[in-house]
Amino acid sequence: MEEVKVKGYSNLVRDPITNAIINTNTTAYEEYISRRQSKEKENQKVQNLESEIASMKNDLNEIKSLLRSLANESR
Repeated sequence: MEEVKVKGYSNLVRDPITNAIINTNTTAYEEYISRRQSKEKENQKVQNLESEIASMKNDLNEIKSLLRSLANESR
C-alpha cells in the first residue's frame, strides 16, 4: 500500500497499515543521530574524568596516610 501524505507537513507520511507517521527527511534524521552520538561521547568523557578524579582523591588520601604514619614513627 502507498503511504499517505500528512496534511500541512511536507516531510511526513502516514503508513496506512500501521497508522504510524514517518518522517521522510533523512537529513534531519542523520543530524539527530549525529547530535545524539556527540552527546553520548561527551557524557562518556565526563564519566571518565569523574572516575579519574575519584582515583586521584584515593591516591592522595593514601599518600597522606603514609606520610602521617611516617611522621608518627619518627617521633
